[in-house]
Amino acid sequence: MLASIASVFQVTAWKNGAALIMSARTFTDFTTRATFEIKKCDLFLLDEGPATQVVLTRDEGLQYYRTMQVMRRMELKADQLYKQKMIRGFCHLYDGQEACAVGLEASINLSDHLITAYRVHGYTYTRGGTVKEIMAELTGRRGGIAKGKGGSMHMYCKTFYGGNGIIGAQVPLGAGVALACNYLGNNELCVCLYGDGAANQGQIFETYNMAALWKLPVIFVCENNRYAMGTSVERAAASTDYYKRGEFIPGLRVDGMDVLCVREATRFAADHCRSGKGPILMELQTYRYHGHSMSDPGLSYRTREEIREVRSKSDPIAMLKDHMLSHNMASVEELKGIDVEVRKEIEDAAQFATTDPEPPLEELCNHIFYNEPPFEVRGTNLWTKLKSLS
Repeated sequence: MLASIASVFQVTAWKNGAALIMSARTFTDFTTRATFEIKKCDLFLLDEGPATQVVLTRDEGLQYYRTMQVMRRMELKADQLYKQKMIRGFCHLYDGQEACAVGLEASINLSDHLITAYRVHGYTYTRGGTVKEIMAELTGRRGGIAKGKGGSMHMYCKTFYGGNGIIGAQVPLGAGVALACNYLGNNELCVCLYGDGAANQGQIFETYNMAALWKLPVIFVCENNRYAMGTSVERAAASTDYYKRGEFIPGLRVDGMDVLCVREATRFAADHCRSGKGPILMELQTYRYHGHSMSDPGLSYRTREEIREVRSKSDPIAMLKDHMLSHNMASVEELKGIDVEVRKEIEDAAQFATTDPEPPLEELCNHIFYNEPPFEVRGTNLWTKLKSLS
């Protein structure tokens, strides 16, 4: 319902030394749900596709907005800490691709399963990890989500299997998780993600074959951010229709910059899997703002103008914000308040990540096996012995 908003005024309050702008509007002033027309998906081996008229509630919109802002700010802080040499080694950032993770998670359950490559921080958060745990893992601290021993590429939660550093290797593992879902008969599915750079690998096509033969409940998702490790898809692939690569598996090509498009496509794909029809393939057309990793400036194979154009026309957070403001589902002040909260959460997590102690040497070999008696592990030479605890 749409109430009159003519008499809106603002007050300034102080919290933790910072000025916060609060609107005098109440909840009843806002539209609680709105219908949006979204881009139609391209289809392969399908008679019909996801809905193009979709409903978004105010609560959903605010939740998606906050989650994407957390992911964006977390990655920007990781960039800063990397340049300060607080984060070392490999580090692949996800900013620009937030709509993929948030849209996917909006249409599956936390009891479903997800596995991805090494651009993993966002999915660790949506799967249940905290910002503190993720940031502490990036800095190699004891409070990290993998106890400081996994780093940027190897993070895990319940029903989330990482974080895999070998390009494409997670795809057959994801099919194995889907096989377990079939075996257990629990009506769960596995979302198995890989990038356009991995899409040409043989092991992926082998996995397609097995998944189709056994009708596994797996959604194969190619996050096509156009440049793999630094080569455009046009130069790397004879066919850039990644959603058709399954050949005998139905496919969808989706606007991966629009959280509502991704949400509806995932809902369609999940229904397909749960109804016993077997695997389905989704290509999410997206874009990363950073280079492939922190060692890649990202400007030798694309221009600054191109990046600016994508940011100005297709940014997933700005798009959702425009949707909500234009349909009176939120106020500018309310969204600014969320931004302030998110920035504080990220700063607190960064403080923790840079002050938490590193794991001690005696914990180095723990958790090699699950639920096994303690055993010795040889160190870097014959005379050094370490103990492994489950």
